[in-house]
Amino acid sequence: MSTAKPDYLPQHTQWHAGDSAIELAQDLANAVAECLRQALATRPRASLAVSGGRTPTTMFAALSQEDLEWQRVDITLVDERWVDEHEVGSNAALVRAHLLQNAAASANFIPMYNGAASNTQGCQACHEQLQAIARPVDVMILGMGNDGHTASLFPQCPNLAHAMATDNPLLCNATRAPVEPTQRITWTGQQIHLARHKFLHLVGNDKLTTLQQAMHLRSPSKMPIFAFLQRPISIYWSA
Repeated sequence: MSTAKPDYLPQHTQWHAGDSAIELAQDLANAVAECLRQALATRPRASLAVSGGRTPTTMFAALSQEDLEWQRVDITLVDERWVDEHEVGSNAALVRAHLLQNAAASANFIPMYNGAASNTQGCQACHEQLQAIARPVDVMILGMGNDGHTASLFPQCPNLAHAMATDNPLLCNATRAPVEPTQRITWTGQQIHLARHKFLHLVGNDKLTTLQQAMHLRSPSKMPIFAFLQRPISIYWSA
């Protein structure tokens, strides 16, 4: 396995390759915990936004055991499917099952879904919920799909331009995914850019292909991840 940083990635991106997905998860958990410790050393509370899906569950389990003042940490999601926690696909349910355990059980969790009939109807209330978190967010952990989406910022989806606009005053936006459940809520691109520390957690050689395609296309509308590769971000990858 090649562990060298791919030459198509910008110089300002940091690269960390793990020998396995399990080792990578532990390395990322250590890095995130250190960022949170630094935040807690200088501010009353620290904030962490995490992504859902299969990839982060091992990292969540490792992070949940880190020695931190978790009662001073606010955790939320980078994005969410507009479904109740008891329904399949809920990122909040994933976080409760894998991250809000062990030492991290005392953290303060702020979900994004609020029970409104639709994501557009619930967006303002979600914005108000997220205002409880000190900003800029200390740590945001992003994932990436093979179509180049990150968070719930999907290629050419309705409302994408507004969700990624740097002058968007909202903390979150309603978007639509190309797969069920289609209704999503996501932190805006601007708020992701402003996060103090951004991590991109990737597993699989196919993710390297996607990164290369994004850098070749150079189009945030076709592959939204490209926008976040234009600013400092730490990429954690294993095959």
